[in-house]
Amino acid sequence: MASTFKWVNKQAVASAFSRAAGSYDALATVQREVGERLLGMGKDLPGVQLLDAGCGTGYFSRRWRALGKQVTALDLAPGMLAFARQQQAADHYLLADIEQVPLPSAVMDICFSSLVVQWCSDLSVALTELYRVTRPGGAILFSTLAQGSLHELGDAWQQVDGERHVNDFLPLAAIDAACAGYRHCLEAQWRTLNYPDVMALMRSLKGIGATHLHQGRESGLMSRRQFAALQAAYPRLQGQFPLSYHLIYGVIYRD
Repeated sequence: MASTFKWVNKQAVASAFSRAAGSYDALATVQREVGERLLGMGKDLPGVQLLDAGCGTGYFSRRWRALGKQVTALDLAPGMLAFARQQQAADHYLLADIEQVPLPSAVMDICFSSLVVQWCSDLSVALTELYRVTRPGGAILFSTLAQGSLHELGDAWQQVDGERHVNDFLPLAAIDAACAGYRHCLEAQWRTLNYPDVMALMRSLKGIGATHLHQGRESGLMSRRQFAALQAAYPRLQGQFPLSYHLIYGVIYRD
């Protein structure tokens, strides 16, 4: 069974997302779709107090407030949290790590965390913390990326220089194992976006902060030769450059 632990340079992750705060919402196509689906899975849950764990720009904090929730927005990236605050997205704001939530136990009715926990060092620790701060009768809603995500980009880089240069995502079995101690359900989905060229694809990833942080380090600037080699090696689908996401949606019930 694969471990739920992986080495993550959280400062690098926080810096990448902070820099992306201004461009994120315009480019976050998959993130918006996934968040909307996850919100739909929990919009009828009872309770008022909600933790948006990994709030980003605060887009879904605003959506939850519109549904009558009292929202605490938490993010590791100072730039993202500052952007959310400027947008008056939430009722309260916390600059913090999901793996160490600075809240008392059993104070939230719902924890919502969309496409965030893949950046955690240990998924089990993150889920344990979200479970801890949720009241009995509440629920944790989360989405994440699983093994196979961005495989086209990784395969192309492998051909160029022998390295994949994409993040390592947990296999579905490891995600299920992290949830095994709780009453839960998981759903899997594949989603593929198509781009006109590799430049557009890479700009999109950078614009949402998802720079390929290989072992926690951002790559330097790519040369024209590297771009040309990557574009030549990249698989095409009807003239387009596909990028796939293996999406996992989870609901954990707080008993």
